[in-house]
This record gives sequence, structure tokens and C-alpha cells, in this order.
Amino acid sequence: MSQTQTDYYELLGVARGASDAEIKQSFRSLARELHPDVSGAPDAELRFREIAEAYEVLSDPERRALYDRYGRAGLRGRGFEPAFTDFGSIADIIATFFGDDLGGTAGQRARSARGGDIQAVAEIELDEAFTGIAARVPVEVAVPCERCDASGADPGTSSRACSTCGGAGAVRTVSQNLFGQFVQQRTCPDCGGSGEVLEQPCPDCSGDGRRLVRRELDVDIPAGIHDGQQIRVRGEGHAGFRSTERGNAFVVVRVKPDERFVRDGEELHTALRLTMTEAALGTTATVSSLAGELELAVPPGTQPGDVLVLAGEGMPALRGSRRGSLHVRLDVAVPTALDDEQRRLLENVDRTLGPEAYVQKPDENEGFFGRLKSALR
Repeated sequence: MSQTQTDYYELLGVARGASDAEIKQSFRSLARELHPDVSGAPDAELRFREIAEAYEVLSDPERRALYDRYGRAGLRGRGFEPAFTDFGSIADIIATFFGDDLGGTAGQRARSARGGDIQAVAEIELDEAFTGIAARVPVEVAVPCERCDASGADPGTSSRACSTCGGAGAVRTVSQNLFGQFVQQRTCPDCGGSGEVLEQPCPDCSGDGRRLVRRELDVDIPAGIHDGQQIRVRGEGHAGFRSTERGNAFVVVRVKPDERFVRDGEELHTALRLTMTEAALGTTATVSSLAGELELAVPPGTQPGDVLVLAGEGMPALRGSRRGSLHVRLDVAVPTALDDEQRRLLENVDRTLGPEAYVQKPDENEGFFGRLKSALR
């Protein structure tokens, strides 16, 4: 049952006294407009389900009378649950509600069926995510058969109407229950929904109108792409049964880990190892970035774990021109193997250093808790 409480008549845009023909015509128009394969609106799927539910009730005299008197509560009390759940083609949906009055032959409807979507995976390096890349992704996809032009029939041969479904492309069964007639429709198992039986199937595609091939899909991967994001390539999915209309390809981008950097959105984090004297005296160090080698000014008195930020040296934003920052965490190496002379020199230096040499200057921007943390450290 739909979660919205909008009135069924309002959903279909008809008056409460509307005739069956007016209700039918309104639903047909709205179904064409709101079907998710056609509408780009984000709420198209929800609205389509709502109008389908509304038509299911108002097109049945008994349910309509119950709804007019008691509303949705009355329907629920009688055990009503919407039967419509799946999205097929627009032609299939309208045929389910109205029979075969949509117009056109079953074969024409079958040839207009869009094929399914496919998914592929493109693995790229972090450097490639930084610059963007034109990738070639291997896929296995059903494409329209060139020999028969997706008709499924060997050129020069014809077809006849399917005897199982009478050319309708679907078989329907009608059952009776407590709430009235229940009509179930399914694709004809003998003709696959085309309504036709081929005189001589195409030898290249065995009458399916499509062939499975391996090929490479060209994909433009933009700079700033994140791991796990998808790129849609329109019209590169499977071809439909005896149809030239193809679905879409969805390429999942996997960005491989890079041992030099850790990525957090547009921010990049790396580490730089300094010697004890470099940290104490200050130095100019070389640090790697995705754009190349950079010079980094390390101030005197640098402490282990200090982070220097290089603005604009991180990842580009996927949308816009903004660039993140590169955060360089400084690791200070302490010598572990000293000879006697080196030890004596260090001991002499240590004796000349008073407590004031180890006082860390608080960062004016780090706040009270940051200064407290520094003092405790």
C-alpha cells in the first residue's frame, strides 16, 4: 500500500463522478508520462506506483464503491493489497491493465523492448584518479545481430503468428476469488513475447536478434573520482530481445591503494621522516605529491607527529575547480647506534641545554585544549 494519503481521484486527475472511460484515459496518459524508463524525475517510481494503485481500485466497480464510502481503511478491512509491483515496458504495463488495445502488433512492441543494463569494473591507480583517464574496460554484452538486423529471422524468410498466444505475445489466465476476478498475464513461453514464430531463425543469433560478444568499452573517468563511484555510459548495455534498443553500461571505478598516500575525500595524507638534528635545527625537505616532488620548509624545533599542510596539493574535487590539501606528518628518527665519540658529543650538548630549550611554543590557533595537550606532552 502506498504510504501517501493522496486521494485516488486526485492522483489520476479526475472528478469523483468520472466515467470508466475518463479514468482509463487519464491513467494511460499518466502511465506514459511517469514510467521510470521515460521520466527523469526522482519521484517518478513512487508516483507511478501510486497511479497504478489508484487505477486498480477505481477501475473495479466493487472496490470503487467501497473506497467512495469508507476510503482506504475500508479497502484494507476487506484485505485489499495492490497487485502491481514490477516495472516492465510501458506497452506491457498498459496491456496488463487494458488488454491489447494499445495499438500496434505484438511483434512491434517486442522489437521496442529495451535491453538490460550491464555492470563492469575499471581499476585505476591513484595517480590516474588525480589526473583523470580515458580507460578501456572489457565487457561481455549482447549486441543487435547484424545479419538479421535484430529481427531474429534469416534474411529472405518470414514469420507467422504464434498459435499459443494468437500473436498477442502474452498469455493470460483469469481466476475468481472472494474479491472478484484476478487476471494474471505472463510472457508467452513459445514466442518469447514477440507474438511471432520464425519460419527460419537467423543462424548467427539463433532467432534471438542479438549476439553475445566481447569488446572493450571506452570510458572517460574524470579527475577526482572516488573509489566505488559509478559512471553511466548510455546505450552500451545489452540489446533487447529482437530489438535494437540497448540498455546502459554502469562502470564501477575501483581506485587502488597507494602506499605513499592515504586519501580522505579531497585531502591527502603522507609521512616524512626527519633526523633528530633536522627536526631540531630545521631544514628544507623534499616530499612527494601526486603532481611531483615538492620542497617543504621544516621549521626548527619540529616535534614528532607535527603535521604541515600544503594547500592545493591534494586531490581535485570531482565537481568544480577546488583542490584539497596535502597533509605531511613528520616522523623524527632517533639514532640507535652511536660510537663513543658521538655519545660524548651528545652528552655534552645535553648538559648545555636547560629546560627552556624544550618548551614548546603553543599554536595560537590550537585553542585551550590543544595547548593543554601540548603541555602534557
